Amino acid sequence: MTTLATPIRNSRIQLSLGQIFWRELGQGLTLVFLHGNWQTSDQWLAVIQALGHEFHCLAPDLLGCGESDRPKLNYSIATQVECLSDYLDALHLRQVYLIGHSMGAWIATSYALKYPERVHGLVLVSPEGVPSRIDDRWRLERWLVGQPPLLYWILCLVQPIAKLLKRQEGIHNLLVRRQQLQRSPVACRILFRRRPQEIMADYLHTRLNHLKLPVLLLQGGRDVKEVSSMATTYASLLPNVTVEHMLQSDSSELPETAAEAFAREVRLFVMSSLQR
Repeated sequence: MTTLATPIRNSRIQLSLGQIFWRELGQGLTLVFLHGNWQTSDQWLAVIQALGHEFHCLAPDLLGCGESDRPKLNYSIATQVECLSDYLDALHLRQVYLIGHSMGAWIATSYALKYPERVHGLVLVSPEGVPSRIDDRWRLERWLVGQPPLLYWILCLVQPIAKLLKRQEGIHNLLVRRQQLQRSPVACRILFRRRPQEIMADYLHTRLNHLKLPVLLLQGGRDVKEVSSMATTYASLLPNVTVEHMLQSDSSELPETAAEAFAREVRLFVMSSLQR
């Protein structure tokens, strides 16, 4: 007899900064999943299905993303931490594990630094939030979503010529990337559409050594240079970190393409942290 998977519940709650949408499954220890730069809570669906029979799993759409409200705010990591705090308070969740990908990992770590007594542990994948060794890392993205959209106009003009020359793949990829960025205006704002001083104020490299909580840092075997560089910075500064390499994947793809392996790492981390 086949056992049907428990359906994931979709919920909404009104907070002071706006309405938050989230997905939820299971009971027990609470795991809160924070999505990455260009994703929504959909990123975690397969992982939640794998863990929902053991843990209480919640995956919110960050404020300004997905099905959550998009209020007109000066978005920052600090804003997202404030919203996350209000969200957990509203659900009466006093202690949780936070699992974050890229921007979500940056928010999770910032929250843990501000409220360490409310976090059992962190699982971080491709964490943003420290200086990159790549100079002007987001230059192309700034051009793609800039106003006026000069690069977009140029790409549209040269696309017919590139097609004749059978060189249209590069143009097509840039146009697809622009569409992806346009769907994530809050991520664009936090990552590269603020003043450098505002971004630097949210950086964590001078504070990571103060975080005593257990941290699991997952790295992929095919990570691009800037992702690997930032993960290395986290690993070198966090005093209580375990680094695991998942060689078959790029860490940007881990939650979706290696959900069972990812869930297994989370499960082992939570169980080991409870025994400390």
